[in-house]
Amino acid sequence: MSKQTYSVCFCWRRRFKLALSEAPPEIKTLFDQYSENELMTASHLQRFLVEVQKQEKATEEEAQAIIDSFKHFHRRGAGLNLETFFKYLFGDSNPPLPSLGVHHDMTLPLSHYFIYTGHNSYLTGNQLSSDCSDVPIINALKRGVRVIELDIWPNASKDNVDVLHGRTLTTPVELIRCLRSIKEHAFSASEFPVVITLEDHLTPDLQAKVAEMVTQTFGDILFTPTSENLKEFPSPESLKKRIIISTKPPKEYLEVKEKEKEDDSQQGKASGDDEAWGKEVPSMRSGSIADYKESNVDKEEFKDEEDFDESDKSQHNEAPEYRHLIAIHAGKPKGGLEAWLIVDPDKVRRVSLSEQQLEKAAITHGKEIVRFTQRNILRVYPKGTRIDSSNYNPLIGWVHGAQMVAFNMQGYGRSLWLMHGMFRANGGCGFVKKPDFLLKTGPNNEIFDPKAKLPVKTTLKVTVYMGEGWYYDFKHTHFDQYSPPDFYARVGIAGVPNDTIMKKTKAIEDNWLPTWNEVFEFPLTVPELALLRIEVHEYDMSEKDDFGGQTCLPVWELRSGIRAVPLHSQKGDKYNSVKLLMRFEFY
Repeated sequence: MSKQTYSVCFCWRRRFKLALSEAPPEIKTLFDQYSENELMTASHLQRFLVEVQKQEKATEEEAQAIIDSFKHFHRRGAGLNLETFFKYLFGDSNPPLPSLGVHHDMTLPLSHYFIYTGHNSYLTGNQLSSDCSDVPIINALKRGVRVIELDIWPNASKDNVDVLHGRTLTTPVELIRCLRSIKEHAFSASEFPVVITLEDHLTPDLQAKVAEMVTQTFGDILFTPTSENLKEFPSPESLKKRIIISTKPPKEYLEVKEKEKEDDSQQGKASGDDEAWGKEVPSMRSGSIADYKESNVDKEEFKDEEDFDESDKSQHNEAPEYRHLIAIHAGKPKGGLEAWLIVDPDKVRRVSLSEQQLEKAAITHGKEIVRFTQRNILRVYPKGTRIDSSNYNPLIGWVHGAQMVAFNMQGYGRSLWLMHGMFRANGGCGFVKKPDFLLKTGPNNEIFDPKAKLPVKTTLKVTVYMGEGWYYDFKHTHFDQYSPPDFYARVGIAGVPNDTIMKKTKAIEDNWLPTWNEVFEFPLTVPELALLRIEVHEYDMSEKDDFGGQTCLPVWELRSGIRAVPLHSQKGDKYNSVKLLMRFEFY
């Protein structure tokens, strides 16, 4: 593997030397500092782990175990040489996030957590014409998603229940098939509860049929509340391996109710990524009410699937066994935004807002939204014009305490990478405890203000040393037909507006093993909501730059020190070999 040849034309070939992976200068310097006679003993390594890696509790025994794991790479068993020290730092046993499993307090009410949430979880592709299937539901559950959304409609003969995106060309799938798949795969990635949100378009007789299906399918694992209205949500810990139903209370099915639908999906053009990864995450909007005057948001976006009057007399025709299943009641009381955000001390509920509704509401009612989400659940869903199943900036929801930031999981793109990054936290269990400032009220009833400009709390210093693995995971002409790739890295923060930024390294020409050795600093005002974004691209002078990998990491869980950071594909699947060597320091 010393040389590589590229054909330029019939009579001309270019040959490039293939370099071997070699420790960057700073790694060599650190090895010299923490070794003696070119050997790093357990005592030396333990000191390195404590002082550089900030693993204060590291013991000499743990250091010796690391050394022992590399005995087959060198003859001298007493310690690490430079080569094996570099292999350790750049190896799978040195990840950027801790291997702690679930480590947040899971005994608090559900409203105290961000919850991994899907939107139209049954769709295989776009919102208008793709197939409905249980396969994307299974895939989402395997990734750790904890909230599955099903739109339920009468089938063609009106005697059974299908799942489909109503008033579109999507092909249906039977509800019973979706329920059985949820039961089979619900806890394959996490033992914490799965919430099924139902968007109900059924007659009372079919609601009764759904109640029977749900009860028979889930049996004892179905959580049914003892009273109709919960005063406080139960905790994820108390709901382990349970299924929870959330929907609005049943109301009489009226076929003339066509125009009530949440979705404005047939208005306008798709607003999604121009390319799967090419469009940047949209910034969190900081406009004014005037920005919305000419848009249809006032007329259309404040209608959705949960608009109803709690005193609606049409509920007399409901199916009582269906109502009994509902553990998390959804819906908006009559009266507009102020009424929706009223905090009732005697009962908790769920309210849904589209991304545009939330953006507009946040301009005038940001603190009230935060107060509402301290006890109640807020679900945010993509606007209807996202017919290509693209997504929005999830931070608009999280910074206001929204627990269920619902995403189209079947696509991919930068917004979805942020979602993946958030839920790598807390062992990937699908529940991440919200920061204390979103949960607490001050002595004078003060609430966190999402629009407030805050002082810098900490600075994250990131060193991007080098990358490797593309040679093994890609064809040698994947990036460039005539030469090795020219890689550069993009590093930045997704968080509150004042913290959000992206920077990039220089491009390293014609090299499968790019070494950048570049340092970036990121002052953070709200590190508790900051996600570290990392991307690699291959520079192309004549065309769009090629994608070379990405990951997104929760800053509050980053391990300080030098770490091997695995990269993922556009769809979020981890590459076999591609990774970066990076250093993270906080001050």
